[in-house]
Amino acid sequence: MSAAIRHAVAEDAEIIQRIETEADALLIASLGAPAWPPTDDGLERLSGGGFVLILEDGGTPVGFVHVMDADGHAHLEQLSVSPSSGRQGYGRRLVEAALDEARERGYTRVSLRTFAEVPWNAPFYASCGFLESIPETPFQRGLVDAEASSGLDRYGRRVQMTVEL
Repeated sequence: MSAAIRHAVAEDAEIIQRIETEADALLIASLGAPAWPPTDDGLERLSGGGFVLILEDGGTPVGFVHVMDADGHAHLEQLSVSPSSGRQGYGRRLVEAALDEARERGYTRVSLRTFAEVPWNAPFYASCGFLESIPETPFQRGLVDAEASSGLDRYGRRVQMTVEL
């Protein structure tokens, strides 16, 4: 496997947005969702707090992970792998790299929100060591409210998951 992980730079904004759009299309089809929130702008994702890591295969970006600093805690905001590069362990490599980076930055745990029953969502994160948890911080509770407002919960149960570092 010729895959390598690096920190994203501003020039990656367009490819990050494209990868997320492609990955979202797979999720949307799986959920049968007629309406879906728009993909985040890649440049906005890069300019926010936290970090974005890119996984390249043979020099071509095929996936990314975005971890935010929220209320002084690390929050895995987005993990996307291009469907054409799926099922090769890239998502797991990105999660492991994100946890390593979060640990190096002094975080003691990482949270995320995801669909409970989608196989490449909660069951995948559980296999990476994440456990279901209760939203404790204002940011985490705000995510629950934002998901309800956008109607994401109509497509399946949403859960928060956390891994201790």
